Amino acid sequence: MENIFDFADELGPIKVVHIHDPKCGLKAIVAIDNVARGPSIGGIRMAPDVSAEEAFRLARAMTMKNSAANLPHGGGKSVIFGDPKMTLSDKEKLIRAFARAIRDLSEYIPGPDMGTDERCMAWIHDEIGRAVGLPAEIGGIPLDEIGATGWGLGAGVEAALQYCNMDLKGARVAVQGFGSVGKHAARFLGEKGTVLVAASDSRGTIFNPKGIDVTRLIALKDSGKSVTAYADGEKLDIDAVIDIDCEIWIPAARPDVIRKENVNRLKARLVPQGANIPFTLEAERILHEKGMLVIPDFIANAGGVICASVEYHGGTQSQALKTIAEKIRGNTEEVLASAKKNGTPPRQAAIEMAEARVKKAMTYRR
Repeated sequence: MENIFDFADELGPIKVVHIHDPKCGLKAIVAIDNVARGPSIGGIRMAPDVSAEEAFRLARAMTMKNSAANLPHGGGKSVIFGDPKMTLSDKEKLIRAFARAIRDLSEYIPGPDMGTDERCMAWIHDEIGRAVGLPAEIGGIPLDEIGATGWGLGAGVEAALQYCNMDLKGARVAVQGFGSVGKHAARFLGEKGTVLVAASDSRGTIFNPKGIDVTRLIALKDSGKSVTAYADGEKLDIDAVIDIDCEIWIPAARPDVIRKENVNRLKARLVPQGANIPFTLEAERILHEKGMLVIPDFIANAGGVICASVEYHGGTQSQALKTIAEKIRGNTEEVLASAKKNGTPPRQAAIEMAEARVKKAMTYRR
């Protein structure tokens, strides 16, 4: 078992809770990193191989993300050990048990993440009256349905174009993880003239240098099929998406997919990080030295949590989309301008900006 104190610093985490309910087989971890700016918001991730370290690193990413977006919230994250493709009835029992276990963790507001969705948030809200990313039928803004994170990713890409001397028209896009974030990012960017040439999921990669019909591919995924079921393209293995020649490469899968040993396989000019912590710090440093522009995760993919915050405070869907675009475009420009001026990697500039805001908020707390 990881020692969470190995990761602790002046910002947090303030609380890490391990949960076990043998009656339903629930094993989960909640990491609440920092609440100086307000109650923490962060999604619930379900996978068989999650860990305490992953929970903490994701919670810290949420602290940075919420601070960078100037939201009145701190960062938190939950991980549940389990197969997200379990039967719906088993999943409901597990999620409801988890909700009851976090009832008294009032400084944590759960939302959807990999392996959970609006339906899961509805179950949690029904149990404890506290969740974001709810279905529209019970007053929520369905962030996965409207593609909030993908929408924000598109805004970040547009803001970054001036820093990599690139035009969206005809730009080739490859998406690693064609799920709720990746598919919407491809859709929104496609509407601005980009061409999707490759996409991967847990079962493989589809590649067509002449372009993939994004609408058709989304329909395939929504029907429960793999991207490899797309007829007009070459079927490759999962990791082959890393080798695709493109202008824009979007990681929208798991943490640490790009590391020292595979970073040199990337052939792109711009990487807006759709997933949380998808690259190791060493990999980002190598890409910076090679001149590849990386928009850090907590800047580029903040659309979901911005949407969740707007929902939590009573806003509308149109307000959420407007706020997402404004905040991510502004933050991307600020971070990349600072990085260019000081010759630092964008992540360093982003961390300095976000940490300064958190530390300032901490001075107002007891």
